[in-house]
Amino acid sequence: MTSGKKRRERTQNLDYVIRSAIAGGIAGCVAKTAIAPLDRVKILFQAQNPVFEKYSGTFTGAFKAGRDIIKHTGVLGLFQGHSVTLLRIFPYASIKFVSIEQFRALLMPTKAHETATREFFAGSLAGITCILFTYPLDLVRVRMAYVVKQENRVRPTLIDTCKQIYKEPAAASSFHLLNFYRGFFPTVAGIIPYAGISFGTYHVMTHLFRFDPIISPYTRLPVQIDPENRRMVEKPPLKPWAELLCGGVSGLVAQTSSYPLEVIRRRMQVSGLLHPNKFVKFMDTAKLIYQSKGLKGFYVGLSIGYIKVFPMMGISFMVYDRMKDILDID
Repeated sequence: MTSGKKRRERTQNLDYVIRSAIAGGIAGCVAKTAIAPLDRVKILFQAQNPVFEKYSGTFTGAFKAGRDIIKHTGVLGLFQGHSVTLLRIFPYASIKFVSIEQFRALLMPTKAHETATREFFAGSLAGITCILFTYPLDLVRVRMAYVVKQENRVRPTLIDTCKQIYKEPAAASSFHLLNFYRGFFPTVAGIIPYAGISFGTYHVMTHLFRFDPIISPYTRLPVQIDPENRRMVEKPPLKPWAELLCGGVSGLVAQTSSYPLEVIRRRMQVSGLLHPNKFVKFMDTAKLIYQSKGLKGFYVGLSIGYIKVFPMMGISFMVYDRMKDILDID
């Protein structure tokens, strides 16, 4: 039996899939909880919430926005919509990491096939797969995070938000479920470079950190190199700080490449609140952003994105690798 066939059989085993799904889900929840306050402020900026728009575009704006949220709604206001985030992120991260393992087995059956290009395609396909299953929860989470406290108005609940989205008259009477897919296509367009570049960059970073003919200062175990082809015999685990750094850098690179599409997606997701009677198209949204803010409008909240994506991606990759150790999966 070839090594490629053995690898596919191992990763397609039901026990392996379940364990990697649990590892990925926990990693996603831990990472998202760590950056939840920054995530909410970023959504308010991206969607140009009129109450917080005055703070966007400045380095200290995120902190001032956070201060106002705490002043009016308490610390829990920074986590508004986070319950939906956790409901979404566990299956999202589970599907993402399970998918990446499956696509890696198909595209990289042997160590000789392990390249950044194949990692990019595996990551992109995994990103598209998880978006297909979890997008409605992302829309609900954004809607809940967008709404700010006003007099005589209570904080939106999950059920109320879902009912409101479903009842919006934009969709045809028999297709109200389509309301839960506002901004879906720019999401798919954005996830291809984001997921692909993040996994591809992580692959390159971890390979560079591991590759030392004697012992790498970044790994917890010695690195063994095959003298004939100069390839690693096994991939030793990285030290925690090295995993965080690799994951963080991969997140920064991916965020920069796909951010304009993320801004368009956020605007389309909240358009149901502003224009409930119609679906706002991709190009219309892009034109509106450009007319109101110019090119910089496509990068509103990017500084917060940088601040949050480094720890989020670093923690996500690190926790996933640690959970794989704990759950005894290769």
